[in-house]
Amino acid sequence: MAYNLLKGKKGIIFGALDEKSMAWKAALRCYEEGAQIVLTNAPVAMRMGEIKKLAEACGNAPVIGADVTSQEDIDKLFTQSLEHFGGPIDFILHSVGMSVNMRKGNPYTDLNYAFTEKTYDISALSLHRVLQTAYKMDAIADWGSVVALTYIAAQRVFPDYSEMADAKSLLESIARSFGYHYAKKRKVRINTVSQSPTRTTAGSGVKGFDGFITYAEKMSPLGNATADDCANYVVSLFSDLTRMVTMQNLFHDGGFSFTGVSAEVIEQMEK
Repeated sequence: MAYNLLKGKKGIIFGALDEKSMAWKAALRCYEEGAQIVLTNAPVAMRMGEIKKLAEACGNAPVIGADVTSQEDIDKLFTQSLEHFGGPIDFILHSVGMSVNMRKGNPYTDLNYAFTEKTYDISALSLHRVLQTAYKMDAIADWGSVVALTYIAAQRVFPDYSEMADAKSLLESIARSFGYHYAKKRKVRINTVSQSPTRTTAGSGVKGFDGFITYAEKMSPLGNATADDCANYVVSLFSDLTRMVTMQNLFHDGGFSFTGVSAEVIEQMEK
């Protein structure tokens, strides 16, 4: 059901790869709620994924390729988006992350530091690059909203999440710090959403993912939040209903983050 929560708003969605992507679900919900959007992803991801299919479903939204580690690409993305919309944008979704060490099977205790720097650049510093570019270009309208997707591994240890946990910690810190400066400049709010483990193409690549998603389901009193649930939450943060929410890390995980242990997990351990 649509409520026109984003009617007249314009935004950029980073990171939609395929129908499993949280960014994909969010883009569809933003469009359903009346928004106009620009879709972007790395050129290699665009070749691998189905972003053109999503663009068609979102009213033939423009697709602009951009490597988030390239300042030139980010400049081009904002320039073309502002030209397309004929003015500033109202929201941005940052749904970007990749661990090279995890892809190579390197454990946290034996990282390749060149790979680690790449992980930080793609997964965290890219948010700063996007925000700094928007800030300098005055690309986000007053009372705009930026959301970046994160994970509770930024606060707690999940052994197989490797250096992505450090990257998510940095991502959340950037959201807080830039959130202050952008609020002072344009009343722009910046938040992170810490989502339940979700069966996305990227998430499923984490070692032990199937076991952990089952554990999280047993631990969460409401169960795991789905990608569709996440899309709904993101829409609410882009809407005018959450104008005074900024610099927050918002757990969207069915209660997992504040549950010490559940009856289901105790029962499983006692078998």
